[in-house]
Parts: sequence; structure tokens; C-alpha cells
Amino acid sequence: MRSRPHAERLRQLPSGAPDLPGGLPAPVAALAAAGDVSDAELVRRTLAGQEDAFAALVARYQKRAFWIAFHVLGRVEDARDVAQEAFVRLFRSLLRYDWSRSFYTWFYRIVMNLAIDSLRKQRSARAKNLDDHLGALPDEREVDGPTEFAARERGEQVWSVLDRLDPKFRAVLVLRDIHGLSCREIAPILAITHATARWRLHRGRLHFRDLWERTVERDGARSAEGEL
Repeated sequence: MRSRPHAERLRQLPSGAPDLPGGLPAPVAALAAAGDVSDAELVRRTLAGQEDAFAALVARYQKRAFWIAFHVLGRVEDARDVAQEAFVRLFRSLLRYDWSRSFYTWFYRIVMNLAIDSLRKQRSARAKNLDDHLGALPDEREVDGPTEFAARERGEQVWSVLDRLDPKFRAVLVLRDIHGLSCREIAPILAITHATARWRLHRGRLHFRDLWERTVERDGARSAEGEL
């Protein structure tokens, strides 16, 4: 039986949650949830000195920033550090915001650059076993019994493969196959051309599939040996 497409396996990993974090002050929560207030408008209000406006921006993108970083790094604490630093960089860069560009594209690029830099610095570190921190992940769905064990085992295999990919391929896979962005959206985030984004996606998927098949074959052989 043919294995499921790699994109489906990647989507088993939790993606950015669209809801706002809990515990927000009422004015911030209302501003963050206001559909008629754009991200660019929140930037304008922040530059005008309205503190709630920047807090609302953070609320809107806090979970997404964490998940983008987590899907690149595979480690909760590293992802939290990157997300926090991304908002510091964002605040310091607001005066240089290009009003002709999409805010989320601009911000995602900040997060991805920090995550990739962190990954390169810690390239020898393996992704932490998901079983060690499943309870700490926001919006994690709980399952019981053998299904839980199988899901964790599959998650560990996915992280093992992702951790072995070149960062430039991993970044495109994360944005396309986990977060659902198009190659045209990915290109400005990674500061590459649309054609390069498509090429990296193609090559990254090929590398992922090859590594995945080797990983499944290796783990299957180990399992068979253990049953002898």
C-alpha cells in the first residue's frame, strides 16, 4: 500500500491557531478581535502612541508566531524565545514598515529569519521527543490509548525527518505544507523569487519523501527485530 503524501503527514503537526490567547485585558481583546481594524491600522495606532494597539497586534499573531517557529525548530522553549524576540524586533522596526506590503508577510519574514538563524546555530541538536512536551503545547488535541501512541510515534518520525532537511527546504515546507501559504506568499517572506520558492518546495518534498521512506523502513526493521 502506498504511503500517504508527505504534505498530509506534515499537516498532522499542529498549525497556527486563529483564536486569541486567553487572559487579555478587555480593551486589547476587543481591539484584536475587531474585524474592521486592519493590522496596518494597528501599526498606525502604535506609532501614534496607543499601547493597546501593539498589544492587539501581539495577541493576533502570538500563537502563529510560536507555531511557525516551533515547526522550524521542533522545540518548545526555542520557539517561545524566537516568538518573543520576533515581537521585540517588530516593535523596533515599525518606523520602517512598508505600507505597500502585507503586514503578515512582513512579520512572518521576521519570525522565519529568527527561526532559521536559531536552527543553524543549533543544527546538531535533535528535535525534542514530542512525548516530553505534548501537555505544554497550546491547543493540542488529546487522544487515548493505542491511537495516542501511534500519533506520537508518527510525530517523532516526522520531526526526525524534518530535522535532517536543509533549513532552506525546511522553511518552505513549513510555510507551504503546514501553514498553507502559497509560493507567491512564501517568496517575499523568505526574500526569494517565486520560481525559487517553487523549486525549493519541489526539492524539499523529494528530500522529505526519500528521508521518510528510509526512516519508516529503518524503524520497521528495528520493530521486527524486537519481536524476534
